[in-house]
Amino acid sequence: MMRVAIVDDEPLARLAVKVRLARHADMDVVAEFGDGDTAAAGLPAVRPDLVFVDVEMPGKSGLDLLAALPRAQRPMTILLTAHDNFAVRAFDLAALDYLLKPVDDERLDEALDRARLALPYRGPVGAAPAAWTRSFAVRVGTRTVIVDAADVERIEADGDYATLHAGGKTWLVRERLQALALRLDPARFQRVHRSSIVRLDVIAELRALTNRDALLRLRDGTLLRASRTYMPALTEALARRSHPPHLSNIA
Repeated sequence: MMRVAIVDDEPLARLAVKVRLARHADMDVVAEFGDGDTAAAGLPAVRPDLVFVDVEMPGKSGLDLLAALPRAQRPMTILLTAHDNFAVRAFDLAALDYLLKPVDDERLDEALDRARLALPYRGPVGAAPAAWTRSFAVRVGTRTVIVDAADVERIEADGDYATLHAGGKTWLVRERLQALALRLDPARFQRVHRSSIVRLDVIAELRALTNRDALLRLRDGTLLRASRTYMPALTEALARRSHPPHLSNIA
């Protein structure tokens, strides 16, 4: 059972998260806090495994709250935000995931799966580095081909399977896209849509759309749509790169 706390100044927002968590038998909501100051005092006593934190709150913000907690007392964190952009500083606080309000059920499930995978590796000073997937074993007829993860530019969902795109070739793997997303290093790969994952260094341009989605242009000319529910994590991951892609707006 995973102990969960919720920090949000909006009662309805806290309720929405609680209702969704109630569908997961291994999630136990042990505390709620309506502001950052109260949470900063209460979290060390409650000692949750996982905390949902609203980024923008009156007084102490969600990021200020996390920074105020000693590293040894900082639980796994899923940030909640009503906006597409917030401080890159969140990455320095080792946030596990970022959910855009109103929270999408599938994105919440993905974030909880990420927390379940990370929990066994957590020690007294936080999570140990995960063993990210470095290669894929792909069956081609009677042969097994090894495809390096570093060579994969993007991955597309194909029902219960996924298609790897690498060096102009495609490879079908017998695994769902959601499962693959949890095993890939988020510093190198990001899910941008329900149906696609992209390697960050192949993104040449990101064009913001008026509905808060975005259009990605990859270095080979491929165009992909990035859904608004995946934009917070994507934009922050790109911002951390030494040479982020060009960002433009489409009116």
